[in-house]
Formats: sequence, structure tokens, C-alpha cells
Amino acid sequence: GVLLTTKADGKVNTMTIGWGTLGIEWGKPICTVFVRQSRHTKTMLDKNGEFTINVPMEAIDKNILSLCGTKSGRDLDKIAQLGLTLEEPQTISVPGIKELPLTLECKVIYQQDQVLDAIDPDSRSRYYGAGTPNENDYHTAYYGLITAAYIIE
Repeated sequence: GVLLTTKADGKVNTMTIGWGTLGIEWGKPICTVFVRQSRHTKTMLDKNGEFTINVPMEAIDKNILSLCGTKSGRDLDKIAQLGLTLEEPQTISVPGIKELPLTLECKVIYQQDQVLDAIDPDSRSRYYGAGTPNENDYHTAYYGLITAAYIIE
């Protein structure tokens, strides 16, 4: 389980992410994350194009992943609810989370909405089709330039 943390308008929000990639794009270290159109995190990322990726170093409390994956930051302060500890960032405005100490600080350098017609028909039907929980709730890919990587002590 991994969290993606954002900050906008003085508020911090975090969500569980299920997929992402690390690699080199345009000769730069990149973390690409995928956020559904309906998520509060997307609204925050579009306001402040910075985020942290927060990775546990040991077994993680499953309640953290569950709450952050099922509740919206529009309705609940997940950080306060879970008693998570925010840590000052090194290069961006978004904090890390001490309980998930491996931290990547990222600045969005490219974003792209999914093109539903470009997704193979089986996957499109299975993940975005009529009758699915996420019908037409596609993702935006955010390419984040990794500006710092560290472990919170």
C-alpha cells in the first residue's frame, strides 16, 4: 500500500493509490501516478501541481490504506482521523507522512487524461463500462518530476 499526498488551499489530503510507475522520461526521474476524475485529490493536484508518494518501510496498519482508499478528503480530514504525522518537505509544499517514511517529492511536469477509445475494449468495459462502480470515471496520468527522495527518521 502506498499513499499519494497533496496540498492546496492550506489543506493536506492523502489517498491510497493502486498503480503508478517509476522511470526515466525526458532524461529525468519520474513518478507517474493515475488519479480518477472524480477524486478530491485530482482537484487538489490541478490547483497545486505537487505531490508526495509515501511508502511504508514495514507492515502498515491496514486501516490507513482502507480509510484513505474509501473516504473522500472532501468530507473528512483523513490525516487527523488517522493521527498521521506530517513532516516538512525538502523541495515542494506538500509534506511527507512519518508513518510511511519512504518519501518521493514530485512536481507535475506533464498530465494527460485517458482517452477511452485508446483503451482496449476488454479493459475499457471491465473498468469503466456501464454497470461498473467507476462507469466513465477514467483516470488522469500525472508525470511527477522526482525532486527529492528520502526516508523520514
